[in-house]
Amino acid sequence: MLITLIRSITLYIIVLIVMRLMGKREIGQLQPFELAISIMIADLAAIPMSDTGIPITNGIIPILGLLVMHLLISLINMKSVKMRELMCGRPTILVYRGRIDEKALKKERFTINELEERLRDSSVFNLGDVEYAILETSGQVTVIQKPNKRTTIPEDFNIMPEYEGIAYDLVVDGKIMKENLRKIEKDEKWLRKEVGKFHISPENALIVTYDGKGQIFCQEKSEKKK
Repeated sequence: MLITLIRSITLYIIVLIVMRLMGKREIGQLQPFELAISIMIADLAAIPMSDTGIPITNGIIPILGLLVMHLLISLINMKSVKMRELMCGRPTILVYRGRIDEKALKKERFTINELEERLRDSSVFNLGDVEYAILETSGQVTVIQKPNKRTTIPEDFNIMPEYEGIAYDLVVDGKIMKENLRKIEKDEKWLRKEVGKFHISPENALIVTYDGKGQIFCQEKSEKKK
């Protein structure tokens, strides 16, 4: 039992490291070759995990081999457009200038109901509002609505919004994020002074953020640290 537990933990750590080395995209949208590698890694890890009679290296070595294969294919895809099209395919336009392309739907084995479902995922509830719908190589459908149906933006009214930037977490669950403080060119003394305006200390804060306009959001923990 203990051996099985140790093998499981070891393989889990190996698979986790491999998936991280494969890049963040593997967690989100997978290309066909990436999906194939991910499935194979799961199978290779499961066999030695459940059968203690199989050496654990029989799982680890092929997994590392797949990692090398993935990195090699990714490198080739970056260098060659033809290879990229061969491995990942091309995006397919399902709706072109407001009209559904039936040939494209049949080619991709896409039904009208599936198309409508993907549109709803993009908060589009009427096919008549769609100018273009593109089936990406990852399987996602990108939707471009007709001009009169799109959400208005400040540029439509000749308005130039102020720069906002991004909000930095300065305190998370009572822990000071020193790296983020350095990014905004502030120090811990400044942080304590600003958080003190909310009548708490950083250690008693659930979250403290600082945005591009210099505004601070602070929320106190429900249970203060004693």
